[in-house]
Amino acid sequence: MPAVIDPANLYSETTSSKLSPAVAGSLERVYVPNRSSNTVSVIDPATLQVIDTFKVGIHPQHVVPSWDLKTLWVANNAEGRTDGSLTPIDPKTGKPGPNIPVDDPYNLYWSPDGKYAIVVAEAYKRLDFRDPRTMKLEFSLPTPECAGINHADFSIDGKFAIFTCEFGGSVTKIDMVNRKVMATILVHRDFDKPAEMEKIRKQIAQLSPKHGGHQHGAIRGMPAMPQDIRAAPNGKTFYVADMVADGVHIVELEPFRQIGYIPTGVGSHGLYPSRDGKSLYVANRGSNFIRGVPRGPGGVAVIDFASRKVVANWPIPGGGSPDMGNVSADGKWLWLSGRYDNVVYRFDTTTGAVDKVKVGREPHGLTVWPQPGRYSLGHTGNLR
Repeated sequence: MPAVIDPANLYSETTSSKLSPAVAGSLERVYVPNRSSNTVSVIDPATLQVIDTFKVGIHPQHVVPSWDLKTLWVANNAEGRTDGSLTPIDPKTGKPGPNIPVDDPYNLYWSPDGKYAIVVAEAYKRLDFRDPRTMKLEFSLPTPECAGINHADFSIDGKFAIFTCEFGGSVTKIDMVNRKVMATILVHRDFDKPAEMEKIRKQIAQLSPKHGGHQHGAIRGMPAMPQDIRAAPNGKTFYVADMVADGVHIVELEPFRQIGYIPTGVGSHGLYPSRDGKSLYVANRGSNFIRGVPRGPGGVAVIDFASRKVVANWPIPGGGSPDMGNVSADGKWLWLSGRYDNVVYRFDTTTGAVDKVKVGREPHGLTVWPQPGRYSLGHTGNLR
């Protein structure tokens, strides 16, 4: 892994002035995977217009920058089917290449040294480590206690990863050096109440699906459904969005335990640090269920990393369903998909004002490109 520049701020190399030479010539675009349309919409951020739409694989979930920042990969997991794939996009032309068959790529990450692509095979409770260019399978790591494994972030030294378990109400810690699962812990608003946590543990054991994929639909009565996860600037604590808890859990890496909870809004889902590394934007999807409805009470909450408090709330006039996305290179805009409203939102990060762009059906993990940073760890642009 490239050397850590600032041990106090792992986002020090993702400020607006630090675009890598690797992204020179990349078009300024927003790439939006439309899950139910099996397409990607391409937005010109200068005009707020969709300038291209192209077909990809079945059920595109996220657009993921490669570790070397030279390719954008569309993860098409074909949920409930066996014809998943990855579609490469050349960011210098904005055009896709041929699909590469891959089992259940719900999400995609990269080992911090760039040696492996990590395909999150959610339905199989498994991480598949693949060649980052050909996507040939090298080896797999089972995660049997992590039902609905989907989002991840890495320790500041790259030695550990924490993955969220959406249908297990938990997070799992993985030793990236020795390639093994270290521990899995429940997360909940009542984390500091042992008697309540024991009840929750039994409840989740009854409700958690055997195989963990999205084909199980909305699981009624789940007391916790962790979604996105992001490291604090110091790399010692992690913030975990929970769309049932309507807030964000704080998890300590060592010892591995939950140490806090911050209420943020209905259906807390996506997490994105500001370009200066001082704030965390929380996309609240406006629903506690996997299959939400249009015009819910969605919006964005802004957490101050230093105080661990919500310092601003940006509602969407008329309601909405903000899901996944990222921040523009200059830090002025937060782009999020409107999962159940078939739009993309652009939030002004100074005022919280919202613009909307119509896209395909059920937009999900969009990425903004280019973004500053030296290398990508995956998802919609977790750069370091």
